[in-house]
Amino acid sequence: MHAVVAAGDLPPDLPAIPTRMFTDGSLDEYLQHPLARDVVRYAGEPVAVVVADSRYAAEDAAELIEVDYEPLPVVLEPDLALKPEAPRVHERTAGNRAGGFTIEWGDVEHELERAALVVERRLHCGRHAAVPLETRGLVAEVDDLSGVLTVYGAAKIPHVNRGILARLLSWPEEQVRLVEMHVGGGFGARGEFYPEDYLIPYCAIQLGRPVAWSEDREEHLRACNHSREQVHDVVLALDADGRFLALCDRFFNNTGAYIRTHGLVVPAMTAALLPGPYRWPAFRCEVNQVVTNKTPAGTYRAPGRFEANFVRERMIDLAARELGLDPIDLRQRNFVEAADMPFPTGTHTDGHPVVYDSGDYRRLLELTLGRFDLAARRRWCEQAEGPRKRGVGTAVFVEKSGIGRWDYARVEITSTGMVRVSSGAASVGQGVDTVLAQICADGLGVDYDRISVVHGDTAVVPDGMGAFGSRATTLGGSAVLLSAQALRARLLDLASEHLEISPDDLLIKGDRIVARGAEGTAVALADLYRLARPARALERDVRPFLSEEAFFVSEDMTFPYGVHFAAVEVDVETGQVSVAAYTVGYDVGRAINPTLVEGQIVGGTAQGVGGALLEELVYDDEGQLAAGSFVDYLLPTAAEAPAVDVLVTEDEPTFRNPLGAKGAGEGGAAAVGAALANAVANALRAEPTQLPLTPERVVRLAREGEA
Repeated sequence: MHAVVAAGDLPPDLPAIPTRMFTDGSLDEYLQHPLARDVVRYAGEPVAVVVADSRYAAEDAAELIEVDYEPLPVVLEPDLALKPEAPRVHERTAGNRAGGFTIEWGDVEHELERAALVVERRLHCGRHAAVPLETRGLVAEVDDLSGVLTVYGAAKIPHVNRGILARLLSWPEEQVRLVEMHVGGGFGARGEFYPEDYLIPYCAIQLGRPVAWSEDREEHLRACNHSREQVHDVVLALDADGRFLALCDRFFNNTGAYIRTHGLVVPAMTAALLPGPYRWPAFRCEVNQVVTNKTPAGTYRAPGRFEANFVRERMIDLAARELGLDPIDLRQRNFVEAADMPFPTGTHTDGHPVVYDSGDYRRLLELTLGRFDLAARRRWCEQAEGPRKRGVGTAVFVEKSGIGRWDYARVEITSTGMVRVSSGAASVGQGVDTVLAQICADGLGVDYDRISVVHGDTAVVPDGMGAFGSRATTLGGSAVLLSAQALRARLLDLASEHLEISPDDLLIKGDRIVARGAEGTAVALADLYRLARPARALERDVRPFLSEEAFFVSEDMTFPYGVHFAAVEVDVETGQVSVAAYTVGYDVGRAINPTLVEGQIVGGTAQGVGGALLEELVYDDEGQLAAGSFVDYLLPTAAEAPAVDVLVTEDEPTFRNPLGAKGAGEGGAAAVGAALANAVANALRAEPTQLPLTPERVVRLAREGEA
């Protein structure tokens, strides 16, 4: 054994792990330190680090550590945590409400008074997690000669995390290097800054040798960010013709024991996109970010929107049943129309107004409706026999993408005439290398197979915002396009000088620049590289090197949108819900790579099915996680994940980036909970109010429907 580190061994002035976005000063009191100081607030909070020659030796040594715990009262539910008698999770704070705000417009009370129908419900979205295939792991080492700390295992936001780590270590950023490894999926959770992201480098520095760490699955389920858990008290008001008058929601977001790096992202996104694709004369949303004695929560694919879509679309189906209207018709009566774009919703994200850029929600609903063949599916429902009931459900939603405002790219010609793209984006399994190479090929005019893409190494790429919130294509890709176009202009000018031919009469073909109509007159890109070397370029007063970099900045996000249709068969005796058919229509503005877009939608839908039907992080009354393995935490397998019929449209490109592209990573997951809950309600003639729809809950619903 080489070291045992507890909180008292860390620097006394070590700050807490900061938030990186959607924050305010009030959250600082609820931040987490790398190791527990005096109080352990959730099962899974690290209290000590043991460093040994093997994992086995370290685990044996860890068992010898004695921690003197004094049991404290726990609070686990976010609404109960705000009661005056609830124990405080953080003793020196004003209470368990760590943050929040209210968004409101119109006269909600007036609309409620004049409404022909007012629907009120309490809706619950259960706690589950991203659970990527690979658990987290790091290797940290300090180079003896340069003094540079290198950390392998970064993901998602390596440059941002380098800045956080450097501040916690009190080191210059230039002395800290983070290197992204291949990641087969991050889904929001993997790549945030966790206590281990400080502790492992700290141990490597103190010991003067490399230190490696990886977590097992039980540790991952306890310690990696959870997500989704919200409780909503919702009121929906309509007139006699089914026109929406008001939507009023007061919700509690269970953020667990600490505010982690996302700050208020999840509840803020819930509030921002709760209006969906509809007009609301009056709207009120009260956001409460609440701390409890559960594992801290953060983002998970379509964070805040999975929850908001479940709440809004469930309420619309409830209202349709009360009014005796078809749920499809009720939605169509209230859509924001294409002619109204750009459309300000009245909500905001982190103080920035949400303005939908483009969209034709009615058209996409009609296209997806035809693809799903709703009439045939309803006939199929009528053919159900015995204990099996059948139902269909839908959900319509607006997503957001392009969060993070800016990104960086560099495009350059190498000595062999190949092209290298350096991007501030990151790869979390979404195919970013392919997409950025395609964009570069189009912008530069070279063959796709001549392009390589570099990202995720802070020593190679000077800066970047990484990959989260479906931003890599919209922002990172736009920066690549600008760089490629600038480099193309330089190449043509340089070739024009060399060949004594106008740039307008030249084109890039393969590894050469050729004259139009006379391809025998040409110059190789490798030769242009040599002409641009300093010794020759400076003689001619030409800028050396064939490299162009660009930053792309967009103050506003883009807003893809979609429609989900589900057909389910429910066994009322066992509570099993089988997804018989699933169709997703999604408009992404412009699909750079349609195959990758479809893959994103299919994968996201599978994750949504898990959250809607199976996955739930259950705690016992003492705050212990009762779902610490895949025996208790159920993931969808190939048997449960439906074959998804995907309709990708490009009817409404965005004007907010030069590609016209909107993000495509989250629409597959965003509305699954809503669509499946509505389908189960249609099958059972009972109204689900809680996700996931576990067998026990479904059996209870079936009994309600029979009654």
